Amino acid sequence: MVTAADTGDRAAAQVLLRQVADTRHQLELVWADGGYTGSLVAHCLATFALVLAIVKRSDDMCGFVVLPKRWIVERLFAHLMRTRCLARDYERRTTSAEAMIYWSMILLMTRRLARPHPQRA
Repeated sequence: MVTAADTGDRAAAQVLLRQVADTRHQLELVWADGGYTGSLVAHCLATFALVLAIVKRSDDMCGFVVLPKRWIVERLFAHLMRTRCLARDYERRTTSAEAMIYWSMILLMTRRLARPHPQRA
């Protein structure tokens, strides 16, 4: 989901979680960044019956440390940068920016599907 720059992450997360909860009935757990703490966790559980698990960085960590599940998001950002979707803000509308992200993900998935897989015994 792509939003305008003046829309806060927590407000956009409520809209996104509503859309996800309406379409994916089997979803039970959502991982989120430390920026989504607060009332959003309780709102998510009460309204959508989804557990919002916050992946936080520990205060005693020094330097670069890979956080659990955070590498999945960073890998996605790296792929979007490779297809130049996040390199510059080329689009004037959020719909075209969202279309570019869909295009990038379709490209990624078709490459994965076309990759030869070893035969299972």
